[in-house]
Amino acid sequence: MLYQDALRLLPELFLAGSIIVLLMYGVFSGDSKTRSVVILSFATIVAAAVLVWRMPGGEGVAFAEQFQSDTFTRYAKILVLIGAGSCMIMSMRYIERANMARFEFPILFLFATLGMMMMISANDLMSLYMGLELQSLALYVVAAFRRDTLRSTEAGLKYFVLGALSSGMLLYGISLVYGFVGTTGFDQLNQVIAGLRGEGQPLPVGLVIGLVFVAAGLAFKVSAVPFHMWTPDVYEGAPTIVTAFFATAPKIAALALFVRVMSEPFAALTDQWQQILVFVALASMILGAFAALSQSNIKRLMAYSSIGHVGYALVGLAAGTQTGVEAVLVYMAIYLIMNIGTFACILCMRREGRMVEAISDLAGLSKSQPMMALALCIFMFSMAGIPPLLGFWGKWYVFAAALDAGLTWLVIIGVLASVVGAFYYIRIIKIMYFDEAAEPFDKDTGAETGFVIGLSAIAVVGLFVFLAPLENAAKLAASAVFGG
Repeated sequence: MLYQDALRLLPELFLAGSIIVLLMYGVFSGDSKTRSVVILSFATIVAAAVLVWRMPGGEGVAFAEQFQSDTFTRYAKILVLIGAGSCMIMSMRYIERANMARFEFPILFLFATLGMMMMISANDLMSLYMGLELQSLALYVVAAFRRDTLRSTEAGLKYFVLGALSSGMLLYGISLVYGFVGTTGFDQLNQVIAGLRGEGQPLPVGLVIGLVFVAAGLAFKVSAVPFHMWTPDVYEGAPTIVTAFFATAPKIAALALFVRVMSEPFAALTDQWQQILVFVALASMILGAFAALSQSNIKRLMAYSSIGHVGYALVGLAAGTQTGVEAVLVYMAIYLIMNIGTFACILCMRREGRMVEAISDLAGLSKSQPMMALALCIFMFSMAGIPPLLGFWGKWYVFAAALDAGLTWLVIIGVLASVVGAFYYIRIIKIMYFDEAAEPFDKDTGAETGFVIGLSAIAVVGLFVFLAPLENAAKLAASAVFGG
């Protein structure tokens, strides 16, 4: 049994072992070997992705039902590893230019990735919390990695304080659930709660309050309104490559966790948590659309964009159906591709060796760097939901699922918020193509970042033709959550 359990957690065990080896290598080699640590870390992520894909231990639970391995965990982990690997590639040249070339940096990324994989595989509220904290502790450090800059230190402190608050809320919710139900295992929670509802017994008030606190803690991790307050400041203050990481892998992992927690242990309480998610989705879409209109810093704009996109994803989850979960999974993959490409372009915004972040700095980009302008134009149109680009199909899936569940008014508001949001995306395109040219960016962007931009742009433009395989993969993953 122990051998079978270890096989099911082989990707995580491999990642943990690799982190220890790389940490020792970095300690003895020093910061002069940072580039090789980054390359080895990327190779580790690739190897972990292969292990996740192969699933050597098969499907099932492990270690006293604390962790599980199935098609849902495989789908979510692959997305997380793609996000982490892309950021690792883009960080190679960035950390050298930003005087952040210390071997601890890629290792902290690996620690956060390990935490994400653990929480995606969690089959118990306690293992969920442990994975979440492992991820969060690493992210607190990388947010404040540039200790010599006030903005980075402030970002790390804000993220730490508010993150600790959200962890406390989540843990309090877990303790209430355990106190009133007597278990923290996902399967056992589902059985006990379904039994109570089946017998027509009134639900314990403490259980419902615990559910609210758990949902609030998870909403913070996905930066959904009203728990979004950390996002703009942390996105702006953290080093740009860290912001890119925040906007991709951890967001995907937290959304996957949100899906699993609401759809498995609390499946019998759909009528209770659906009300919470409808409000959170509605508020996130509206705030994400309107708050971004006045932004002049592109990283802050992407923070509000991220809040809005989380709102659209939660529309699918609020449907409370298997179709809704399929839509969320498709949306997660599309969101990942768009954000990786966009942040790769933001990383190229350098003048005379220093980063610039003002949206106005993009003026005339189409004349000085037409290919980069074209790629960023593609990403902006996709995020705005312009057909036939990938972003349109992401919204199509979640809105269709919500319509099937009878949430017509939520879809109408979502479409209107999307129209408002399209303004600030299209404004960036207008600045690039029609405003008077600003001083051009440095041309030496790096082959790694250029490769990520090109691949992401091709995927956004052409992948809609091949959406069927992605939809089928999401269908299989959603069926694992609903016991199909």
